[in-house]
This record gives sequence, structure tokens and C-alpha cells, in this order.
Amino acid sequence: MINDLKKAIERIVPQGIHYAHDSKWGDGNGFSHVRATLLGHSVTIPFDEGQLQLGTWQQIILIDFDNRLRTREVLVQILGERQVG
Repeated sequence: MINDLKKAIERIVPQGIHYAHDSKWGDGNGFSHVRATLLGHSVTIPFDEGQLQLGTWQQIILIDFDNRLRTREVLVQILGERQVG
């Protein structure tokens, strides 16, 4: 699944072509910005009794499209109401 996703993203937003972002910033990662914009930057997953409610074949994948290593932080926020009694 992950390899299929990588190949699909490369077909939709190829790394080896010029993006206007590259001319403006000179960092060569215009493709990563386009990819990140198309996939989005957040996900909402319901949970019940402390368990994520994912389907049988669903999984959470973190993808960093950048062309160099960077330090990243992942923010996990749990929203809800605790039922007592």
C-alpha cells in the first residue's frame, strides 16, 4: 500500500520537473509543497474506549515530502467529553 501511494504521488506531482517555488526560493522543493497541499496536513480519527476507530485495512501514515532532512513535530490533540457514571 505505501509503495503504491508513493508511485501514485510521483505520477501526480513529479519531483523531477520545475516548479515556480524553486525559482523564488532556490531550495528545489516546490514539488514537496504541492504534494503536501494536495494531501492536506491534518486528519481526524474517532476513538472509542481508548481505541482508534480505524477500518480493517486503514492505517495512519506520516509523509514528509521534503528533499532534505528536517526536524518535525507531530501534534496530537484529543477532543471529546469524558462520560462519568
